[in-house]
Amino acid sequence: MRIRTSRQAVLGATALIALCFPASADDWLIDPAPYKAKVFQDQATGDLVLDNGLARRVFRLTPNAATVDLVNLSSDEHILRAIAPEARVTINGAEFEIGGLKGQPIANFIKAEWLDRLQANPHAYRFAEWKEVPLEARLKWKRRTEWLSRELPWPPPGRHVVLRFVPPPTRVALAGPVVLDEPFDGPLKPEWQVRTHAGLERASFRNEGKTGEIMAYAAGAVCAEHPWPAGAVSVELLMDSGDDVSEGWGPGIALITDGRVLTFITNPGSGKYSANGQAAGTFDRTKPCRLRVGLAHGNAVCEATQNGEWWQTIATVPCPKPPVALRVGKVGRDGSGKNAGADKTVVRCHMKRVTWRGAEPSVSKLPGRSDLPEIEVHYELYDGLPLFAKWLVIRNTTSGTLRVNSFVSEELRLANVERGLHPSPGVEFPPLHVETDYSFGSGGMTPDGGQQAVSWGNDEEYMRTTLSGYGGPLMLQCKLRTGPERDLPPGEVFETCRAFELLLDSTERERRGLAVRRMHRTIAPWSQENPLVFHLVKSDPKSIREAIVQAHEVGFEMIILSFGSGFNIESADPQYLATYKELADEARVKGIALGGYSLLASRGAANTNDNTQGVAAMYGLMPCLGAKWGQWYLGQLRHFLGEAGFAVLEHDGSYPGDRCAATYHPGHRALEDSQWVMWRAVTDFYKWCRSEGVFLNIPDWYFLAGGSKCAMHYREENWSLPRAEQELIERQNIFDGTWQKTPSMGWMFVPLTEYHGGGAAATIEPLDAHRDHYETRLANLLGAGVQACFRGPRLYDTDATKALVKKWVTFYKTHRQVLDGDIIHLRRPNGLDWDGLLHVNPQGKEKGLLMLYNPLNSEIRRTVRIPLYYTGIEDAATVSGLDGKSATYQLDRRYDIALPVVIPARGFACRIIE
Repeated sequence: MRIRTSRQAVLGATALIALCFPASADDWLIDPAPYKAKVFQDQATGDLVLDNGLARRVFRLTPNAATVDLVNLSSDEHILRAIAPEARVTINGAEFEIGGLKGQPIANFIKAEWLDRLQANPHAYRFAEWKEVPLEARLKWKRRTEWLSRELPWPPPGRHVVLRFVPPPTRVALAGPVVLDEPFDGPLKPEWQVRTHAGLERASFRNEGKTGEIMAYAAGAVCAEHPWPAGAVSVELLMDSGDDVSEGWGPGIALITDGRVLTFITNPGSGKYSANGQAAGTFDRTKPCRLRVGLAHGNAVCEATQNGEWWQTIATVPCPKPPVALRVGKVGRDGSGKNAGADKTVVRCHMKRVTWRGAEPSVSKLPGRSDLPEIEVHYELYDGLPLFAKWLVIRNTTSGTLRVNSFVSEELRLANVERGLHPSPGVEFPPLHVETDYSFGSGGMTPDGGQQAVSWGNDEEYMRTTLSGYGGPLMLQCKLRTGPERDLPPGEVFETCRAFELLLDSTERERRGLAVRRMHRTIAPWSQENPLVFHLVKSDPKSIREAIVQAHEVGFEMIILSFGSGFNIESADPQYLATYKELADEARVKGIALGGYSLLASRGAANTNDNTQGVAAMYGLMPCLGAKWGQWYLGQLRHFLGEAGFAVLEHDGSYPGDRCAATYHPGHRALEDSQWVMWRAVTDFYKWCRSEGVFLNIPDWYFLAGGSKCAMHYREENWSLPRAEQELIERQNIFDGTWQKTPSMGWMFVPLTEYHGGGAAATIEPLDAHRDHYETRLANLLGAGVQACFRGPRLYDTDATKALVKKWVTFYKTHRQVLDGDIIHLRRPNGLDWDGLLHVNPQGKEKGLLMLYNPLNSEIRRTVRIPLYYTGIEDAATVSGLDGKSATYQLDRRYDIALPVVIPARGFACRIIE
């Protein structure tokens, strides 16, 4: 349906709809069809462009590849203010940038005329080529079409681009022209000035006729200073630490700039290097070493080698102004060459040669290091919404095993939207919603669970040169908090987690929520399977067969053998499995999916040594999924589900992100790699379930790994309150839980029998005695398109109760497509007046379904303003009641109608909108 340009002007006039609206005439949240992703290379600039009419990402490809523009085309907003590497990896303890461009004059914004002057970081991975490849499903999905109300493509349509990067060049020695060379082969030249601490009379920079041989206290400074020669952009020191075993006082270099000192020294005592006091890398004091510092783009890159072949990048530290002098030797903790500590042990070390060089020649044609892998950066842009995906693939093209210590798969230096002196709870974030599939442990049952690998932070360069106080979230990085620390043998491939970046075109809550919901429908379409669920509290064959009959009679579609039912999916008894296979087959014939419950978190393994070790578990106990029992457990679930033909698993607690310090578990090495191993283990299992058509109820945010539902976010103890109080709380939970979840993504709970106490006043059994309450719960839930775990021994106890349940199941199935659509939040339940929701489905015949509820003991007569913008209706709406009576209403300039309604006391009113 085409949306007129005038529709956009209307949006700015209503508080119910978007305060910041799309600039195009077609609103993608109503009609996404026009927005097709495309890939092209700009003829004028050579830039690579990903664009779908809603979002655009632009890559400059020379002298290295980097994102130079990220645009929300709906709001005409350029989101970047500075250029960053495309990614970062740390391999075998050394960090490397992937692509990126240096030399941006200031980090406030990006000017087009700057781009041609930017330079490549000579130490970064280098762009080799790009190619477009088919967009492939990241996991297999066996659809359950009987639970879907609309066709959802998988994989989602779009475009997939791969940028291939090769290792930085082999640099055994610097190749720039020598500006000044000091071999220390004679008396110290007059340009050098020796600096020593007081206290040791024999302290010197020349010992036994050898210039550069230092005698000093272990915790003392003795060094020589030389003015920085004109034209030099790097310096290299050859040195031997001798018998110096000090810590923090080891020999090295210090660069003196305008008011700053940069130190780069060895720590012989701990076998580390350090730059400005931050230890990194590995150092063997029994061998000579070379330290070098290269200056480029306002930074100093500190590197070291002891074999002359492999240089460790120790640190990259800010150096905004050129040095004025260099100090070599034991320069002291602060680089002053004057201070001293308590250790009075006399030591010797030897500074052998200092060489300053000018600018290096181009590195683009030099061969890459053979000890580093090739890296691919993958990007996807989907049709119909402003959503990108990004991840890394590391291919071990070397002859040895590599360790992938850590990675940053995305780094965006974003325009700040506000600033202040201090961080504040209400700080505004850039207009991006970011999730990754590295997700677990979201007690809030919200997309926050997908933030485990999403980091928002400051940009030190921007803060240093531009801002005072707190700048807000200026830098987005997608990285793990720990690990992965995975070993990668030759020829094997490591794939990082995937980041999904949704560009937001509004600050209005509903529109942002609609965008996030569209994102989930696109990249986790299985979450739209929405079966009606009976949680059976018994597990004996007779009770299960009775439940199958009841579910079939009223139209329920799934039975879960509930917690506390006695069902044991961990049983290894073949006869036990055969019994449940027979029951599952019987249920399937009647259109019912049968499955069961299993607890993972908050319980122990059969052997306590197979629990997580060394770090407190989030829920007290947690089996390690890298231990022998944990591996057996996931294998047993696969075996039982597959052999019995179970079509649903409720996996309680799931894996919450716990770590394990054990070094004897077969699946992981130690603490550092344990989280990655356990996340991969549980998500590989969930992907298998999705490929087999097994529905997954998981009370954590595992949608991107195949999860079907999580809890809508309710407090379990509330189901012990009196029935009348549960009614309103239920609607509050639904209202609050559907801002970022579609109705199908969250389950609710109905205690047909007692749950968490409360006795008879809290439960619905006997069902016929509480039919009015039972109907209210059905109207609350199915009127919202939300399924609940109806937990008890039966769904009905009389013909009247059976008819009631069947009536509401029929209502849901009749209007399933619109009820599974998006919710527009009209008024939150408060017990003082009406509350309600509007379902919208602009592509369907029924474009809207209105549910209004009355919590009062008296009838409500009111004319209610209903916002129909997201139904896609432009001029007139036909509104019908459940009795079939209809009337036509003209939409006003805000796309609203004024609808007279009568809502019965403690009842509801439903209207179908076409």
